[in-house]
Amino acid sequence: MIKIISGNEIDKKLKEMTLQDVLFDKKKEAAVRQIVDDVRLEGDKAVARYTLKFDKVTIKPSELKVTSREINDAYKAVKDDYLRALKTAIKNITSYHKRQKADEWFETLPDDVILGMRNIPVDSVGVYVPGGTAAYPSSVIMNVIPAKVAGVEKIVMVTPPGKNGEIDPHILVAAAEIGVGDIYKAGGCQAIAALAFGTETIPKVDKIVGPGNIYVTLAKKYVYGEVGIDKLAGPSDIVIIADEDSEAEYIAADMLSQAEHDVESRAVLISTSMEVAKSTVREIYKQLKQLKRKMIARSAIENNSCIFFVEGLKKAVEISNKLAPEHLEILSSPPQNILEKVRNAGAVFLGPHSPVVVGDYMAGPNHVLPTSGSSRFSSPLSVYDFIKKQSIIGYTKPALKAILADIKVFAGVEGLDAHARSAELRFRS
Repeated sequence: MIKIISGNEIDKKLKEMTLQDVLFDKKKEAAVRQIVDDVRLEGDKAVARYTLKFDKVTIKPSELKVTSREINDAYKAVKDDYLRALKTAIKNITSYHKRQKADEWFETLPDDVILGMRNIPVDSVGVYVPGGTAAYPSSVIMNVIPAKVAGVEKIVMVTPPGKNGEIDPHILVAAAEIGVGDIYKAGGCQAIAALAFGTETIPKVDKIVGPGNIYVTLAKKYVYGEVGIDKLAGPSDIVIIADEDSEAEYIAADMLSQAEHDVESRAVLISTSMEVAKSTVREIYKQLKQLKRKMIARSAIENNSCIFFVEGLKKAVEISNKLAPEHLEILSSPPQNILEKVRNAGAVFLGPHSPVVVGDYMAGPNHVLPTSGSSRFSSPLSVYDFIKKQSIIGYTKPALKAILADIKVFAGVEGLDAHARSAELRFRS
């Protein structure tokens, strides 16, 4: 049974919930290193071997890349209403991300000094899309669209094949609709390694993005430095702030919508009403019976989730900021009253008719969000993740002479005489 926590127990529970050790599992890290190193050394051969081991699919290197025929077959397999919803989502997400493009700037200072900043897209990006037992076409569009808007020229997508050796048609159609041509049947650590180092078939990229399980996350952690990564994603989580006027039925449904992702997911309610808290518990167990993934959701609710009862909204926001959730729903009325006090949250959903699912699929903002408390220092996936900043410096001889003495001071303090000489020799007769 999910617990209602109040009073002196709150701080104890918060301390327990904010400890993160999943990314430092030595046994899992060792297993990941072995897989990544094998792919780095053996290429396609290792990818095929681990695909058979983990996905139970026999695949030849020549079969890794998705063909145009498979794309055509995928279009025949999906329904018209899916294609309609997909096109609407693509339109909304593209429109939102186009607002994120930052301007370059240049300025001329005295002595004709030029300073500036350029924005340069990453050359190539690898997108990991979870698959196998489930299909997540929303992950395709959320990861690819900001890269496209940023101007990335080469986008490579990898996703694990299902038991039949094929990729779900909804995923293939989503990729085709946004112009991804290089799609490969590979998942898990072996796919991350293939993107990081390249194989005979799968090209090496400059940055890897996209969510995955703990092994995918540890593989991204291991290859960081060889390539860039978006973030180290953990299980999905949600915090809901509610008052006495909030609907327990809505709260329970929204908590379960995140709990059904994974047994490690977390759903937290912070309520100023004990009656709403108790009603939510009843609703959770009532609605659980109706879910297809009830066993997963129940495990996440009973092992990782809880309800905090607090005296006021100020305390509710304080707890939320400590948890730094991936998703924050503010159901207290009006939600704008406490929005400015929210500092740590990946995405904030205002009011009873803005459930997280709206952001998952249709609203436009990215659903790839900082998890496991990392919204304290991290942001949603955006166009900026696919752009490199390049500093521009242009000095004239008079401008350099004006700061020569200061350069020599710094070089002297740091004991780097060649630094001083590189500037000073330009003024020798």
